Amino acid sequence: MFDNEINSVNESIEESNRETGFEKRTYTVTEIQEILDISMPTAYSLIKRNLFNVVRVGRNIRISKKSFDEWLDTNQKK
Repeated sequence: MFDNEINSVNESIEESNRETGFEKRTYTVTEIQEILDISMPTAYSLIKRNLFNVVRVGRNIRISKKSFDEWLDTNQKK
């Protein structure tokens, strides 16, 4: 269901990784919003529910790519 959105975001990340040689391990709130095609308040609501691992760096929120992807895989209807 969200495979196209995840692939699109991940392709962008992979392109950036190739340019910098750095593997990105987190998503931003905006990336989560784009992957799920949801509003920003809904994305923040999911984060507040502690459904996946979140790291706060100052005022920035980063979502563990691994925990988010696992959460999404286990919650997709087939």
